[in-house]
Amino acid sequence: MSNYRQLTQSEIDVLENNVCWAEDWQRVLVDENFKPYNFHRVIFYGDIRLGSFDKMVEVSKGFVKHSGINDATLRNVTVGNDCLIEKIGNYINNYTIGNDCYISNICTLETTDDATYGEGSVISVLNEMGDGNVTIFRELNSQLASFMVKHNTDKNLRQTLQQMIEDELRVSRPDRGYIGNNVKIINAKDITNTIIKGDCEISGAARLSECTVMSSMDAPVFIGTGVICENSIICDGCSINNSVKMQDCFVGEACQITNGFTAEASLFFANSFMANGEACAAFCGPFSASHHKSSLLIGGEFSFYNAGSNTNFSNHAYKMGPMHFGTLERGTKTASGSYVLMPATIGAFSVCFGKLMHHPDTRNLPFSYLMAYGDDCYLVPGRNITTVGLYRDIKKWPKRDKRSKQSKKSIINFDWLSPFTVGEIVEGIKILKALREASGDNVSTYNFHEYVINASSLRKGLKYYDIALRIYMGAVLKRAQKEGYIGRPASTVGQGKWIDMSGLLLPQSEEQRLVDDIKSGAIDNIQQVLDRFAEINNNYSDYRWAWSYQMILDYYQLEELDEAACERIREDYVKARRAWIAEIRKDAEKEFQMGDVDQDVYDDFLSKLDHEIDYEN
Repeated sequence: MSNYRQLTQSEIDVLENNVCWAEDWQRVLVDENFKPYNFHRVIFYGDIRLGSFDKMVEVSKGFVKHSGINDATLRNVTVGNDCLIEKIGNYINNYTIGNDCYISNICTLETTDDATYGEGSVISVLNEMGDGNVTIFRELNSQLASFMVKHNTDKNLRQTLQQMIEDELRVSRPDRGYIGNNVKIINAKDITNTIIKGDCEISGAARLSECTVMSSMDAPVFIGTGVICENSIICDGCSINNSVKMQDCFVGEACQITNGFTAEASLFFANSFMANGEACAAFCGPFSASHHKSSLLIGGEFSFYNAGSNTNFSNHAYKMGPMHFGTLERGTKTASGSYVLMPATIGAFSVCFGKLMHHPDTRNLPFSYLMAYGDDCYLVPGRNITTVGLYRDIKKWPKRDKRSKQSKKSIINFDWLSPFTVGEIVEGIKILKALREASGDNVSTYNFHEYVINASSLRKGLKYYDIALRIYMGAVLKRAQKEGYIGRPASTVGQGKWIDMSGLLLPQSEEQRLVDDIKSGAIDNIQQVLDRFAEINNNYSDYRWAWSYQMILDYYQLEELDEAACERIREDYVKARRAWIAEIRKDAEKEFQMGDVDQDVYDDFLSKLDHEIDYEN
């Protein structure tokens, strides 16, 4: 496409005989191998660049047409080789179109002045009334978004990050919209100020305005019937279909949004699935899912999340405005009809039932059930550790990562027991023991803030938490022995509190080091920030061992980790795993007794549990 020439007079004659017209034929330049025979009823304005048109184009399975341009008006357009463009109702204006594209029956394709393609917009996530805390651009991942949200009140850091992103966009933003190679756009209405990368298919979309579609050969994007998408970015491998309406959104790799879902000022990252419902100011981290028409995700941060039907959140106290928000830590579920009054923080891998008032904060009581019956709220600590649901979840997520190897921007650590969750368990044990010590053993209930914990639930919670601790310590020790760093850690990095940055598990000290390096100028561009997240993830095993080594010494009251201690930890690990599997088996048997689980399904699940013994060594 780089070597263009002017049309010959004979080529102009052929074009004019085919009812083509140009404002100025001298401004229509063509490829060396251009042939004019497959152009009919085409009007050219401004500067036009045309490739060669020699191949056939498959417009539907088994139905091919010759490449060319028919029934179209083009102004300031470059068209690559072997494209078929036809039935353009209005015009194509200020666009570059790649090779092997099929564009048919669309209204308008145009780039206007000051186009942003959806990049550089600052949206307000979580706090619906906020001034904006996340800058969306094509390289955004869940870690950077989480980092921006968390540190939004740090004015210096916020402005520095925004400047880094603006610097990146200044050199990467094209002067007009373009369509990559092998793109198919049919039966669409208006596409304005939109970049569409290669191998994308758009079929029946109503409007795309100020968008970037990051499609690729190994992770194509599909945008379907009735979709309206404004000021948004759609990443590799996504499917947006069936009258979805999105404004000011970022959709990460391999997400599916369908069936009339509506979203405003929201983020959706790796492998999230949204259908029927709506989202507003929502931060949907990796593997967030909402399937139901009556569910509203608003003012919340989620990851590895599943919303039951009619799930709702309230970010509005009808006083200061819709400014409240909360976090449901990784692995949390909300049952059908759940309601959570924000602000709230729900501990990792918990399950919420009913109308949860009183702004629950159970971040140090993970794996719990939170249940509301009328005005009474109950908490069952650790209950979810031994359920079939948790077992299935932790097994299915790695298998359901549909991202291609080349499009894994967001970092996802699938460990369900990690220094983050185990650290919460350690704190949870302290809380439960303190409650028991304060009220004694001869009581029927304990009170944790506004929540009631039955005495039997407290005892079982301590038991389940201890099982999880022993499983974690044994598993980490086994990995350390295989990887050859069983001794005292070479570094203290990893000790202290850990956090979950929307899929990335890391020591809080490493987050603070990143903050300091950005402020000091040691990190001076956005790619270095993203590289730091990758570096932290690559060091996860070392950081985890530094944390776990001290935790093991504290738990077993050891001075050092010798062979005898390792053997004891391994024995406890095997016993704990078997106790865990036995409890899950009981949970499966209980559900089977309800009568609507097929025998084959039940037997298959028990067979998987039987094979858990294979992971003991």
